[in-house]
Amino acid sequence: MSQRRLAGGYKWAFLVGVALLVFLVDQGSKYLVLRNLIWGEPWNPITSLRRLVSLTLVTNTGAAFGLLPDQGTLLALVAIIVVIAILLYEGHIPTEKPWLRIALGMQLGGAAGNLVDRLHYGHVIDFIDFKVWPIFNLADSAIVVGVSILAFYFWRSGKEA
Repeated sequence: MSQRRLAGGYKWAFLVGVALLVFLVDQGSKYLVLRNLIWGEPWNPITSLRRLVSLTLVTNTGAAFGLLPDQGTLLALVAIIVVIAILLYEGHIPTEKPWLRIALGMQLGGAAGNLVDRLHYGHVIDFIDFKVWPIFNLADSAIVVGVSILAFYFWRSGKEA
């Protein structure tokens, strides 16, 4: 097997591995929340943090952080397009740019996690409540961090050019 083909398989496995890790952590956290929390009632075992953050089980028919409410079908289609686009683009990422793979893997895993919710429940399960921000989940966080990494990369690339 050629060295180039082996490197290509590694790159693919790295992106998929990051995506799978994000997906499993997201779905595992949602499983635990669904089994242990009561809908709409905040829970926090650390009383001193109760005013800042808690876990509150809610549903979200919109995008991350409650944007575009009641657009589940549209958002499911967007998620499918994003997943396909990331998988198609992966082959164009240079080997020496692992942060791009991490960013895209986070977005892929997050999009897949929320897509599974939409297809299974008809809405997304959210539970992280910082009180001053809309309630969100780990998939939302992975998507935002992945997009932020990409934005930083492209910003830095523009400055170097």
